[in-house]
Amino acid sequence: MKSKLAVFAVITAFLFIFLGSASRAVDTHEIGRVRDKGVLGSRDFEVIDNFVAEAVQEMVETRDFTSISKLRTTILTYSSSSSESATAQYSDQFSKSASKYIPSAFERASGMEPAEHRFKAKLNLLILVDSLEDIELLDSALSRLNDANAVLRYWAVHCVTNSGITAKLNSSEVGKVKAGEIIKALSNGLEGLAPEALGLIADFAANIEVRGGTALLVKAADVRISQYADWSVENELLDIRILKLLTEKLQDGDLEAGQRFAQLYSYALQRYVKGSEILSENQKQQLESILVEIEMSCISKLTDMPQSTIKSSIEDDEYAFLVREHDRLFGSESGEGELPSKYNFTYVGNPEDGEETGPAVLGEPPEE
Repeated sequence: MKSKLAVFAVITAFLFIFLGSASRAVDTHEIGRVRDKGVLGSRDFEVIDNFVAEAVQEMVETRDFTSISKLRTTILTYSSSSSESATAQYSDQFSKSASKYIPSAFERASGMEPAEHRFKAKLNLLILVDSLEDIELLDSALSRLNDANAVLRYWAVHCVTNSGITAKLNSSEVGKVKAGEIIKALSNGLEGLAPEALGLIADFAANIEVRGGTALLVKAADVRISQYADWSVENELLDIRILKLLTEKLQDGDLEAGQRFAQLYSYALQRYVKGSEILSENQKQQLESILVEIEMSCISKLTDMPQSTIKSSIEDDEYAFLVREHDRLFGSESGEGELPSKYNFTYVGNPEDGEETGPAVLGEPPEE
């Protein structure tokens, strides 16, 4: 229910922001002239700075939020030069100005009343940061990863994990240092995130090219595993993405990724079997999609042989065959499975018991 409310809130925020009447336009005459110049001087830098200051101030102070997207589009349009020879000069000054005025705008927004105005101002600033894809602006988003509002948390995560930012972080040493800071911040804030935000983090973790990326992916998988364990998981389809990312890491030799792949898939299968009488049709269909898609695209790849037993067992309602195939692939207390044996990963057991030969067993569903 919480994730559905979070999605609804994000959609509502979008509708509120992007639909509506026109707002007061920022003066673009001077910045348009500078944007078209081939070489910039000190006066041109002042024009850029003044434009950013005025535009950001209006974003925070205007109450006509139904058309704020037009203002944001204007800022994005004038965030880069139309002249190739001035691109570096223009972009550098725009970034410096944005790094000066956007953080201070967040500070002003934090003190606004009423709460609705404060929320909308912060939301629009985060979406602007997300769209600008500027490494220098990421601290403003990082500081809001633990915001009490689920929509603001989602956009803070989006700011620091979107594909444009990921590419920039991977392309320079400065970016890789910042990527390490992002990984640390995200690792400390995974609990309580909506599945949609957790999916963004998983994609980022798999694609960032710095130490700690795979560990972050494993931690994201651990969150999902714990949600399956206590029967609180929602939006099960997200796990198709996570399982595919874990498969890639397992093929690269990461044994922790292999163990999480096996446990997460196992819990999805056990949930399907043990929850057959209590899960909704939508929940069962999502689990079926996970089990069949991952069998076809991942397990077949990992075993070097086409696999379809799970798919056939689901189609025939043969739960016993389903469990038997699970044990063959992943192992059970009776013995080791094909995948742990082939890739040499083990399961985490109780310290006094040592290593387990199969995934953890899912407890029975709650009575209510």
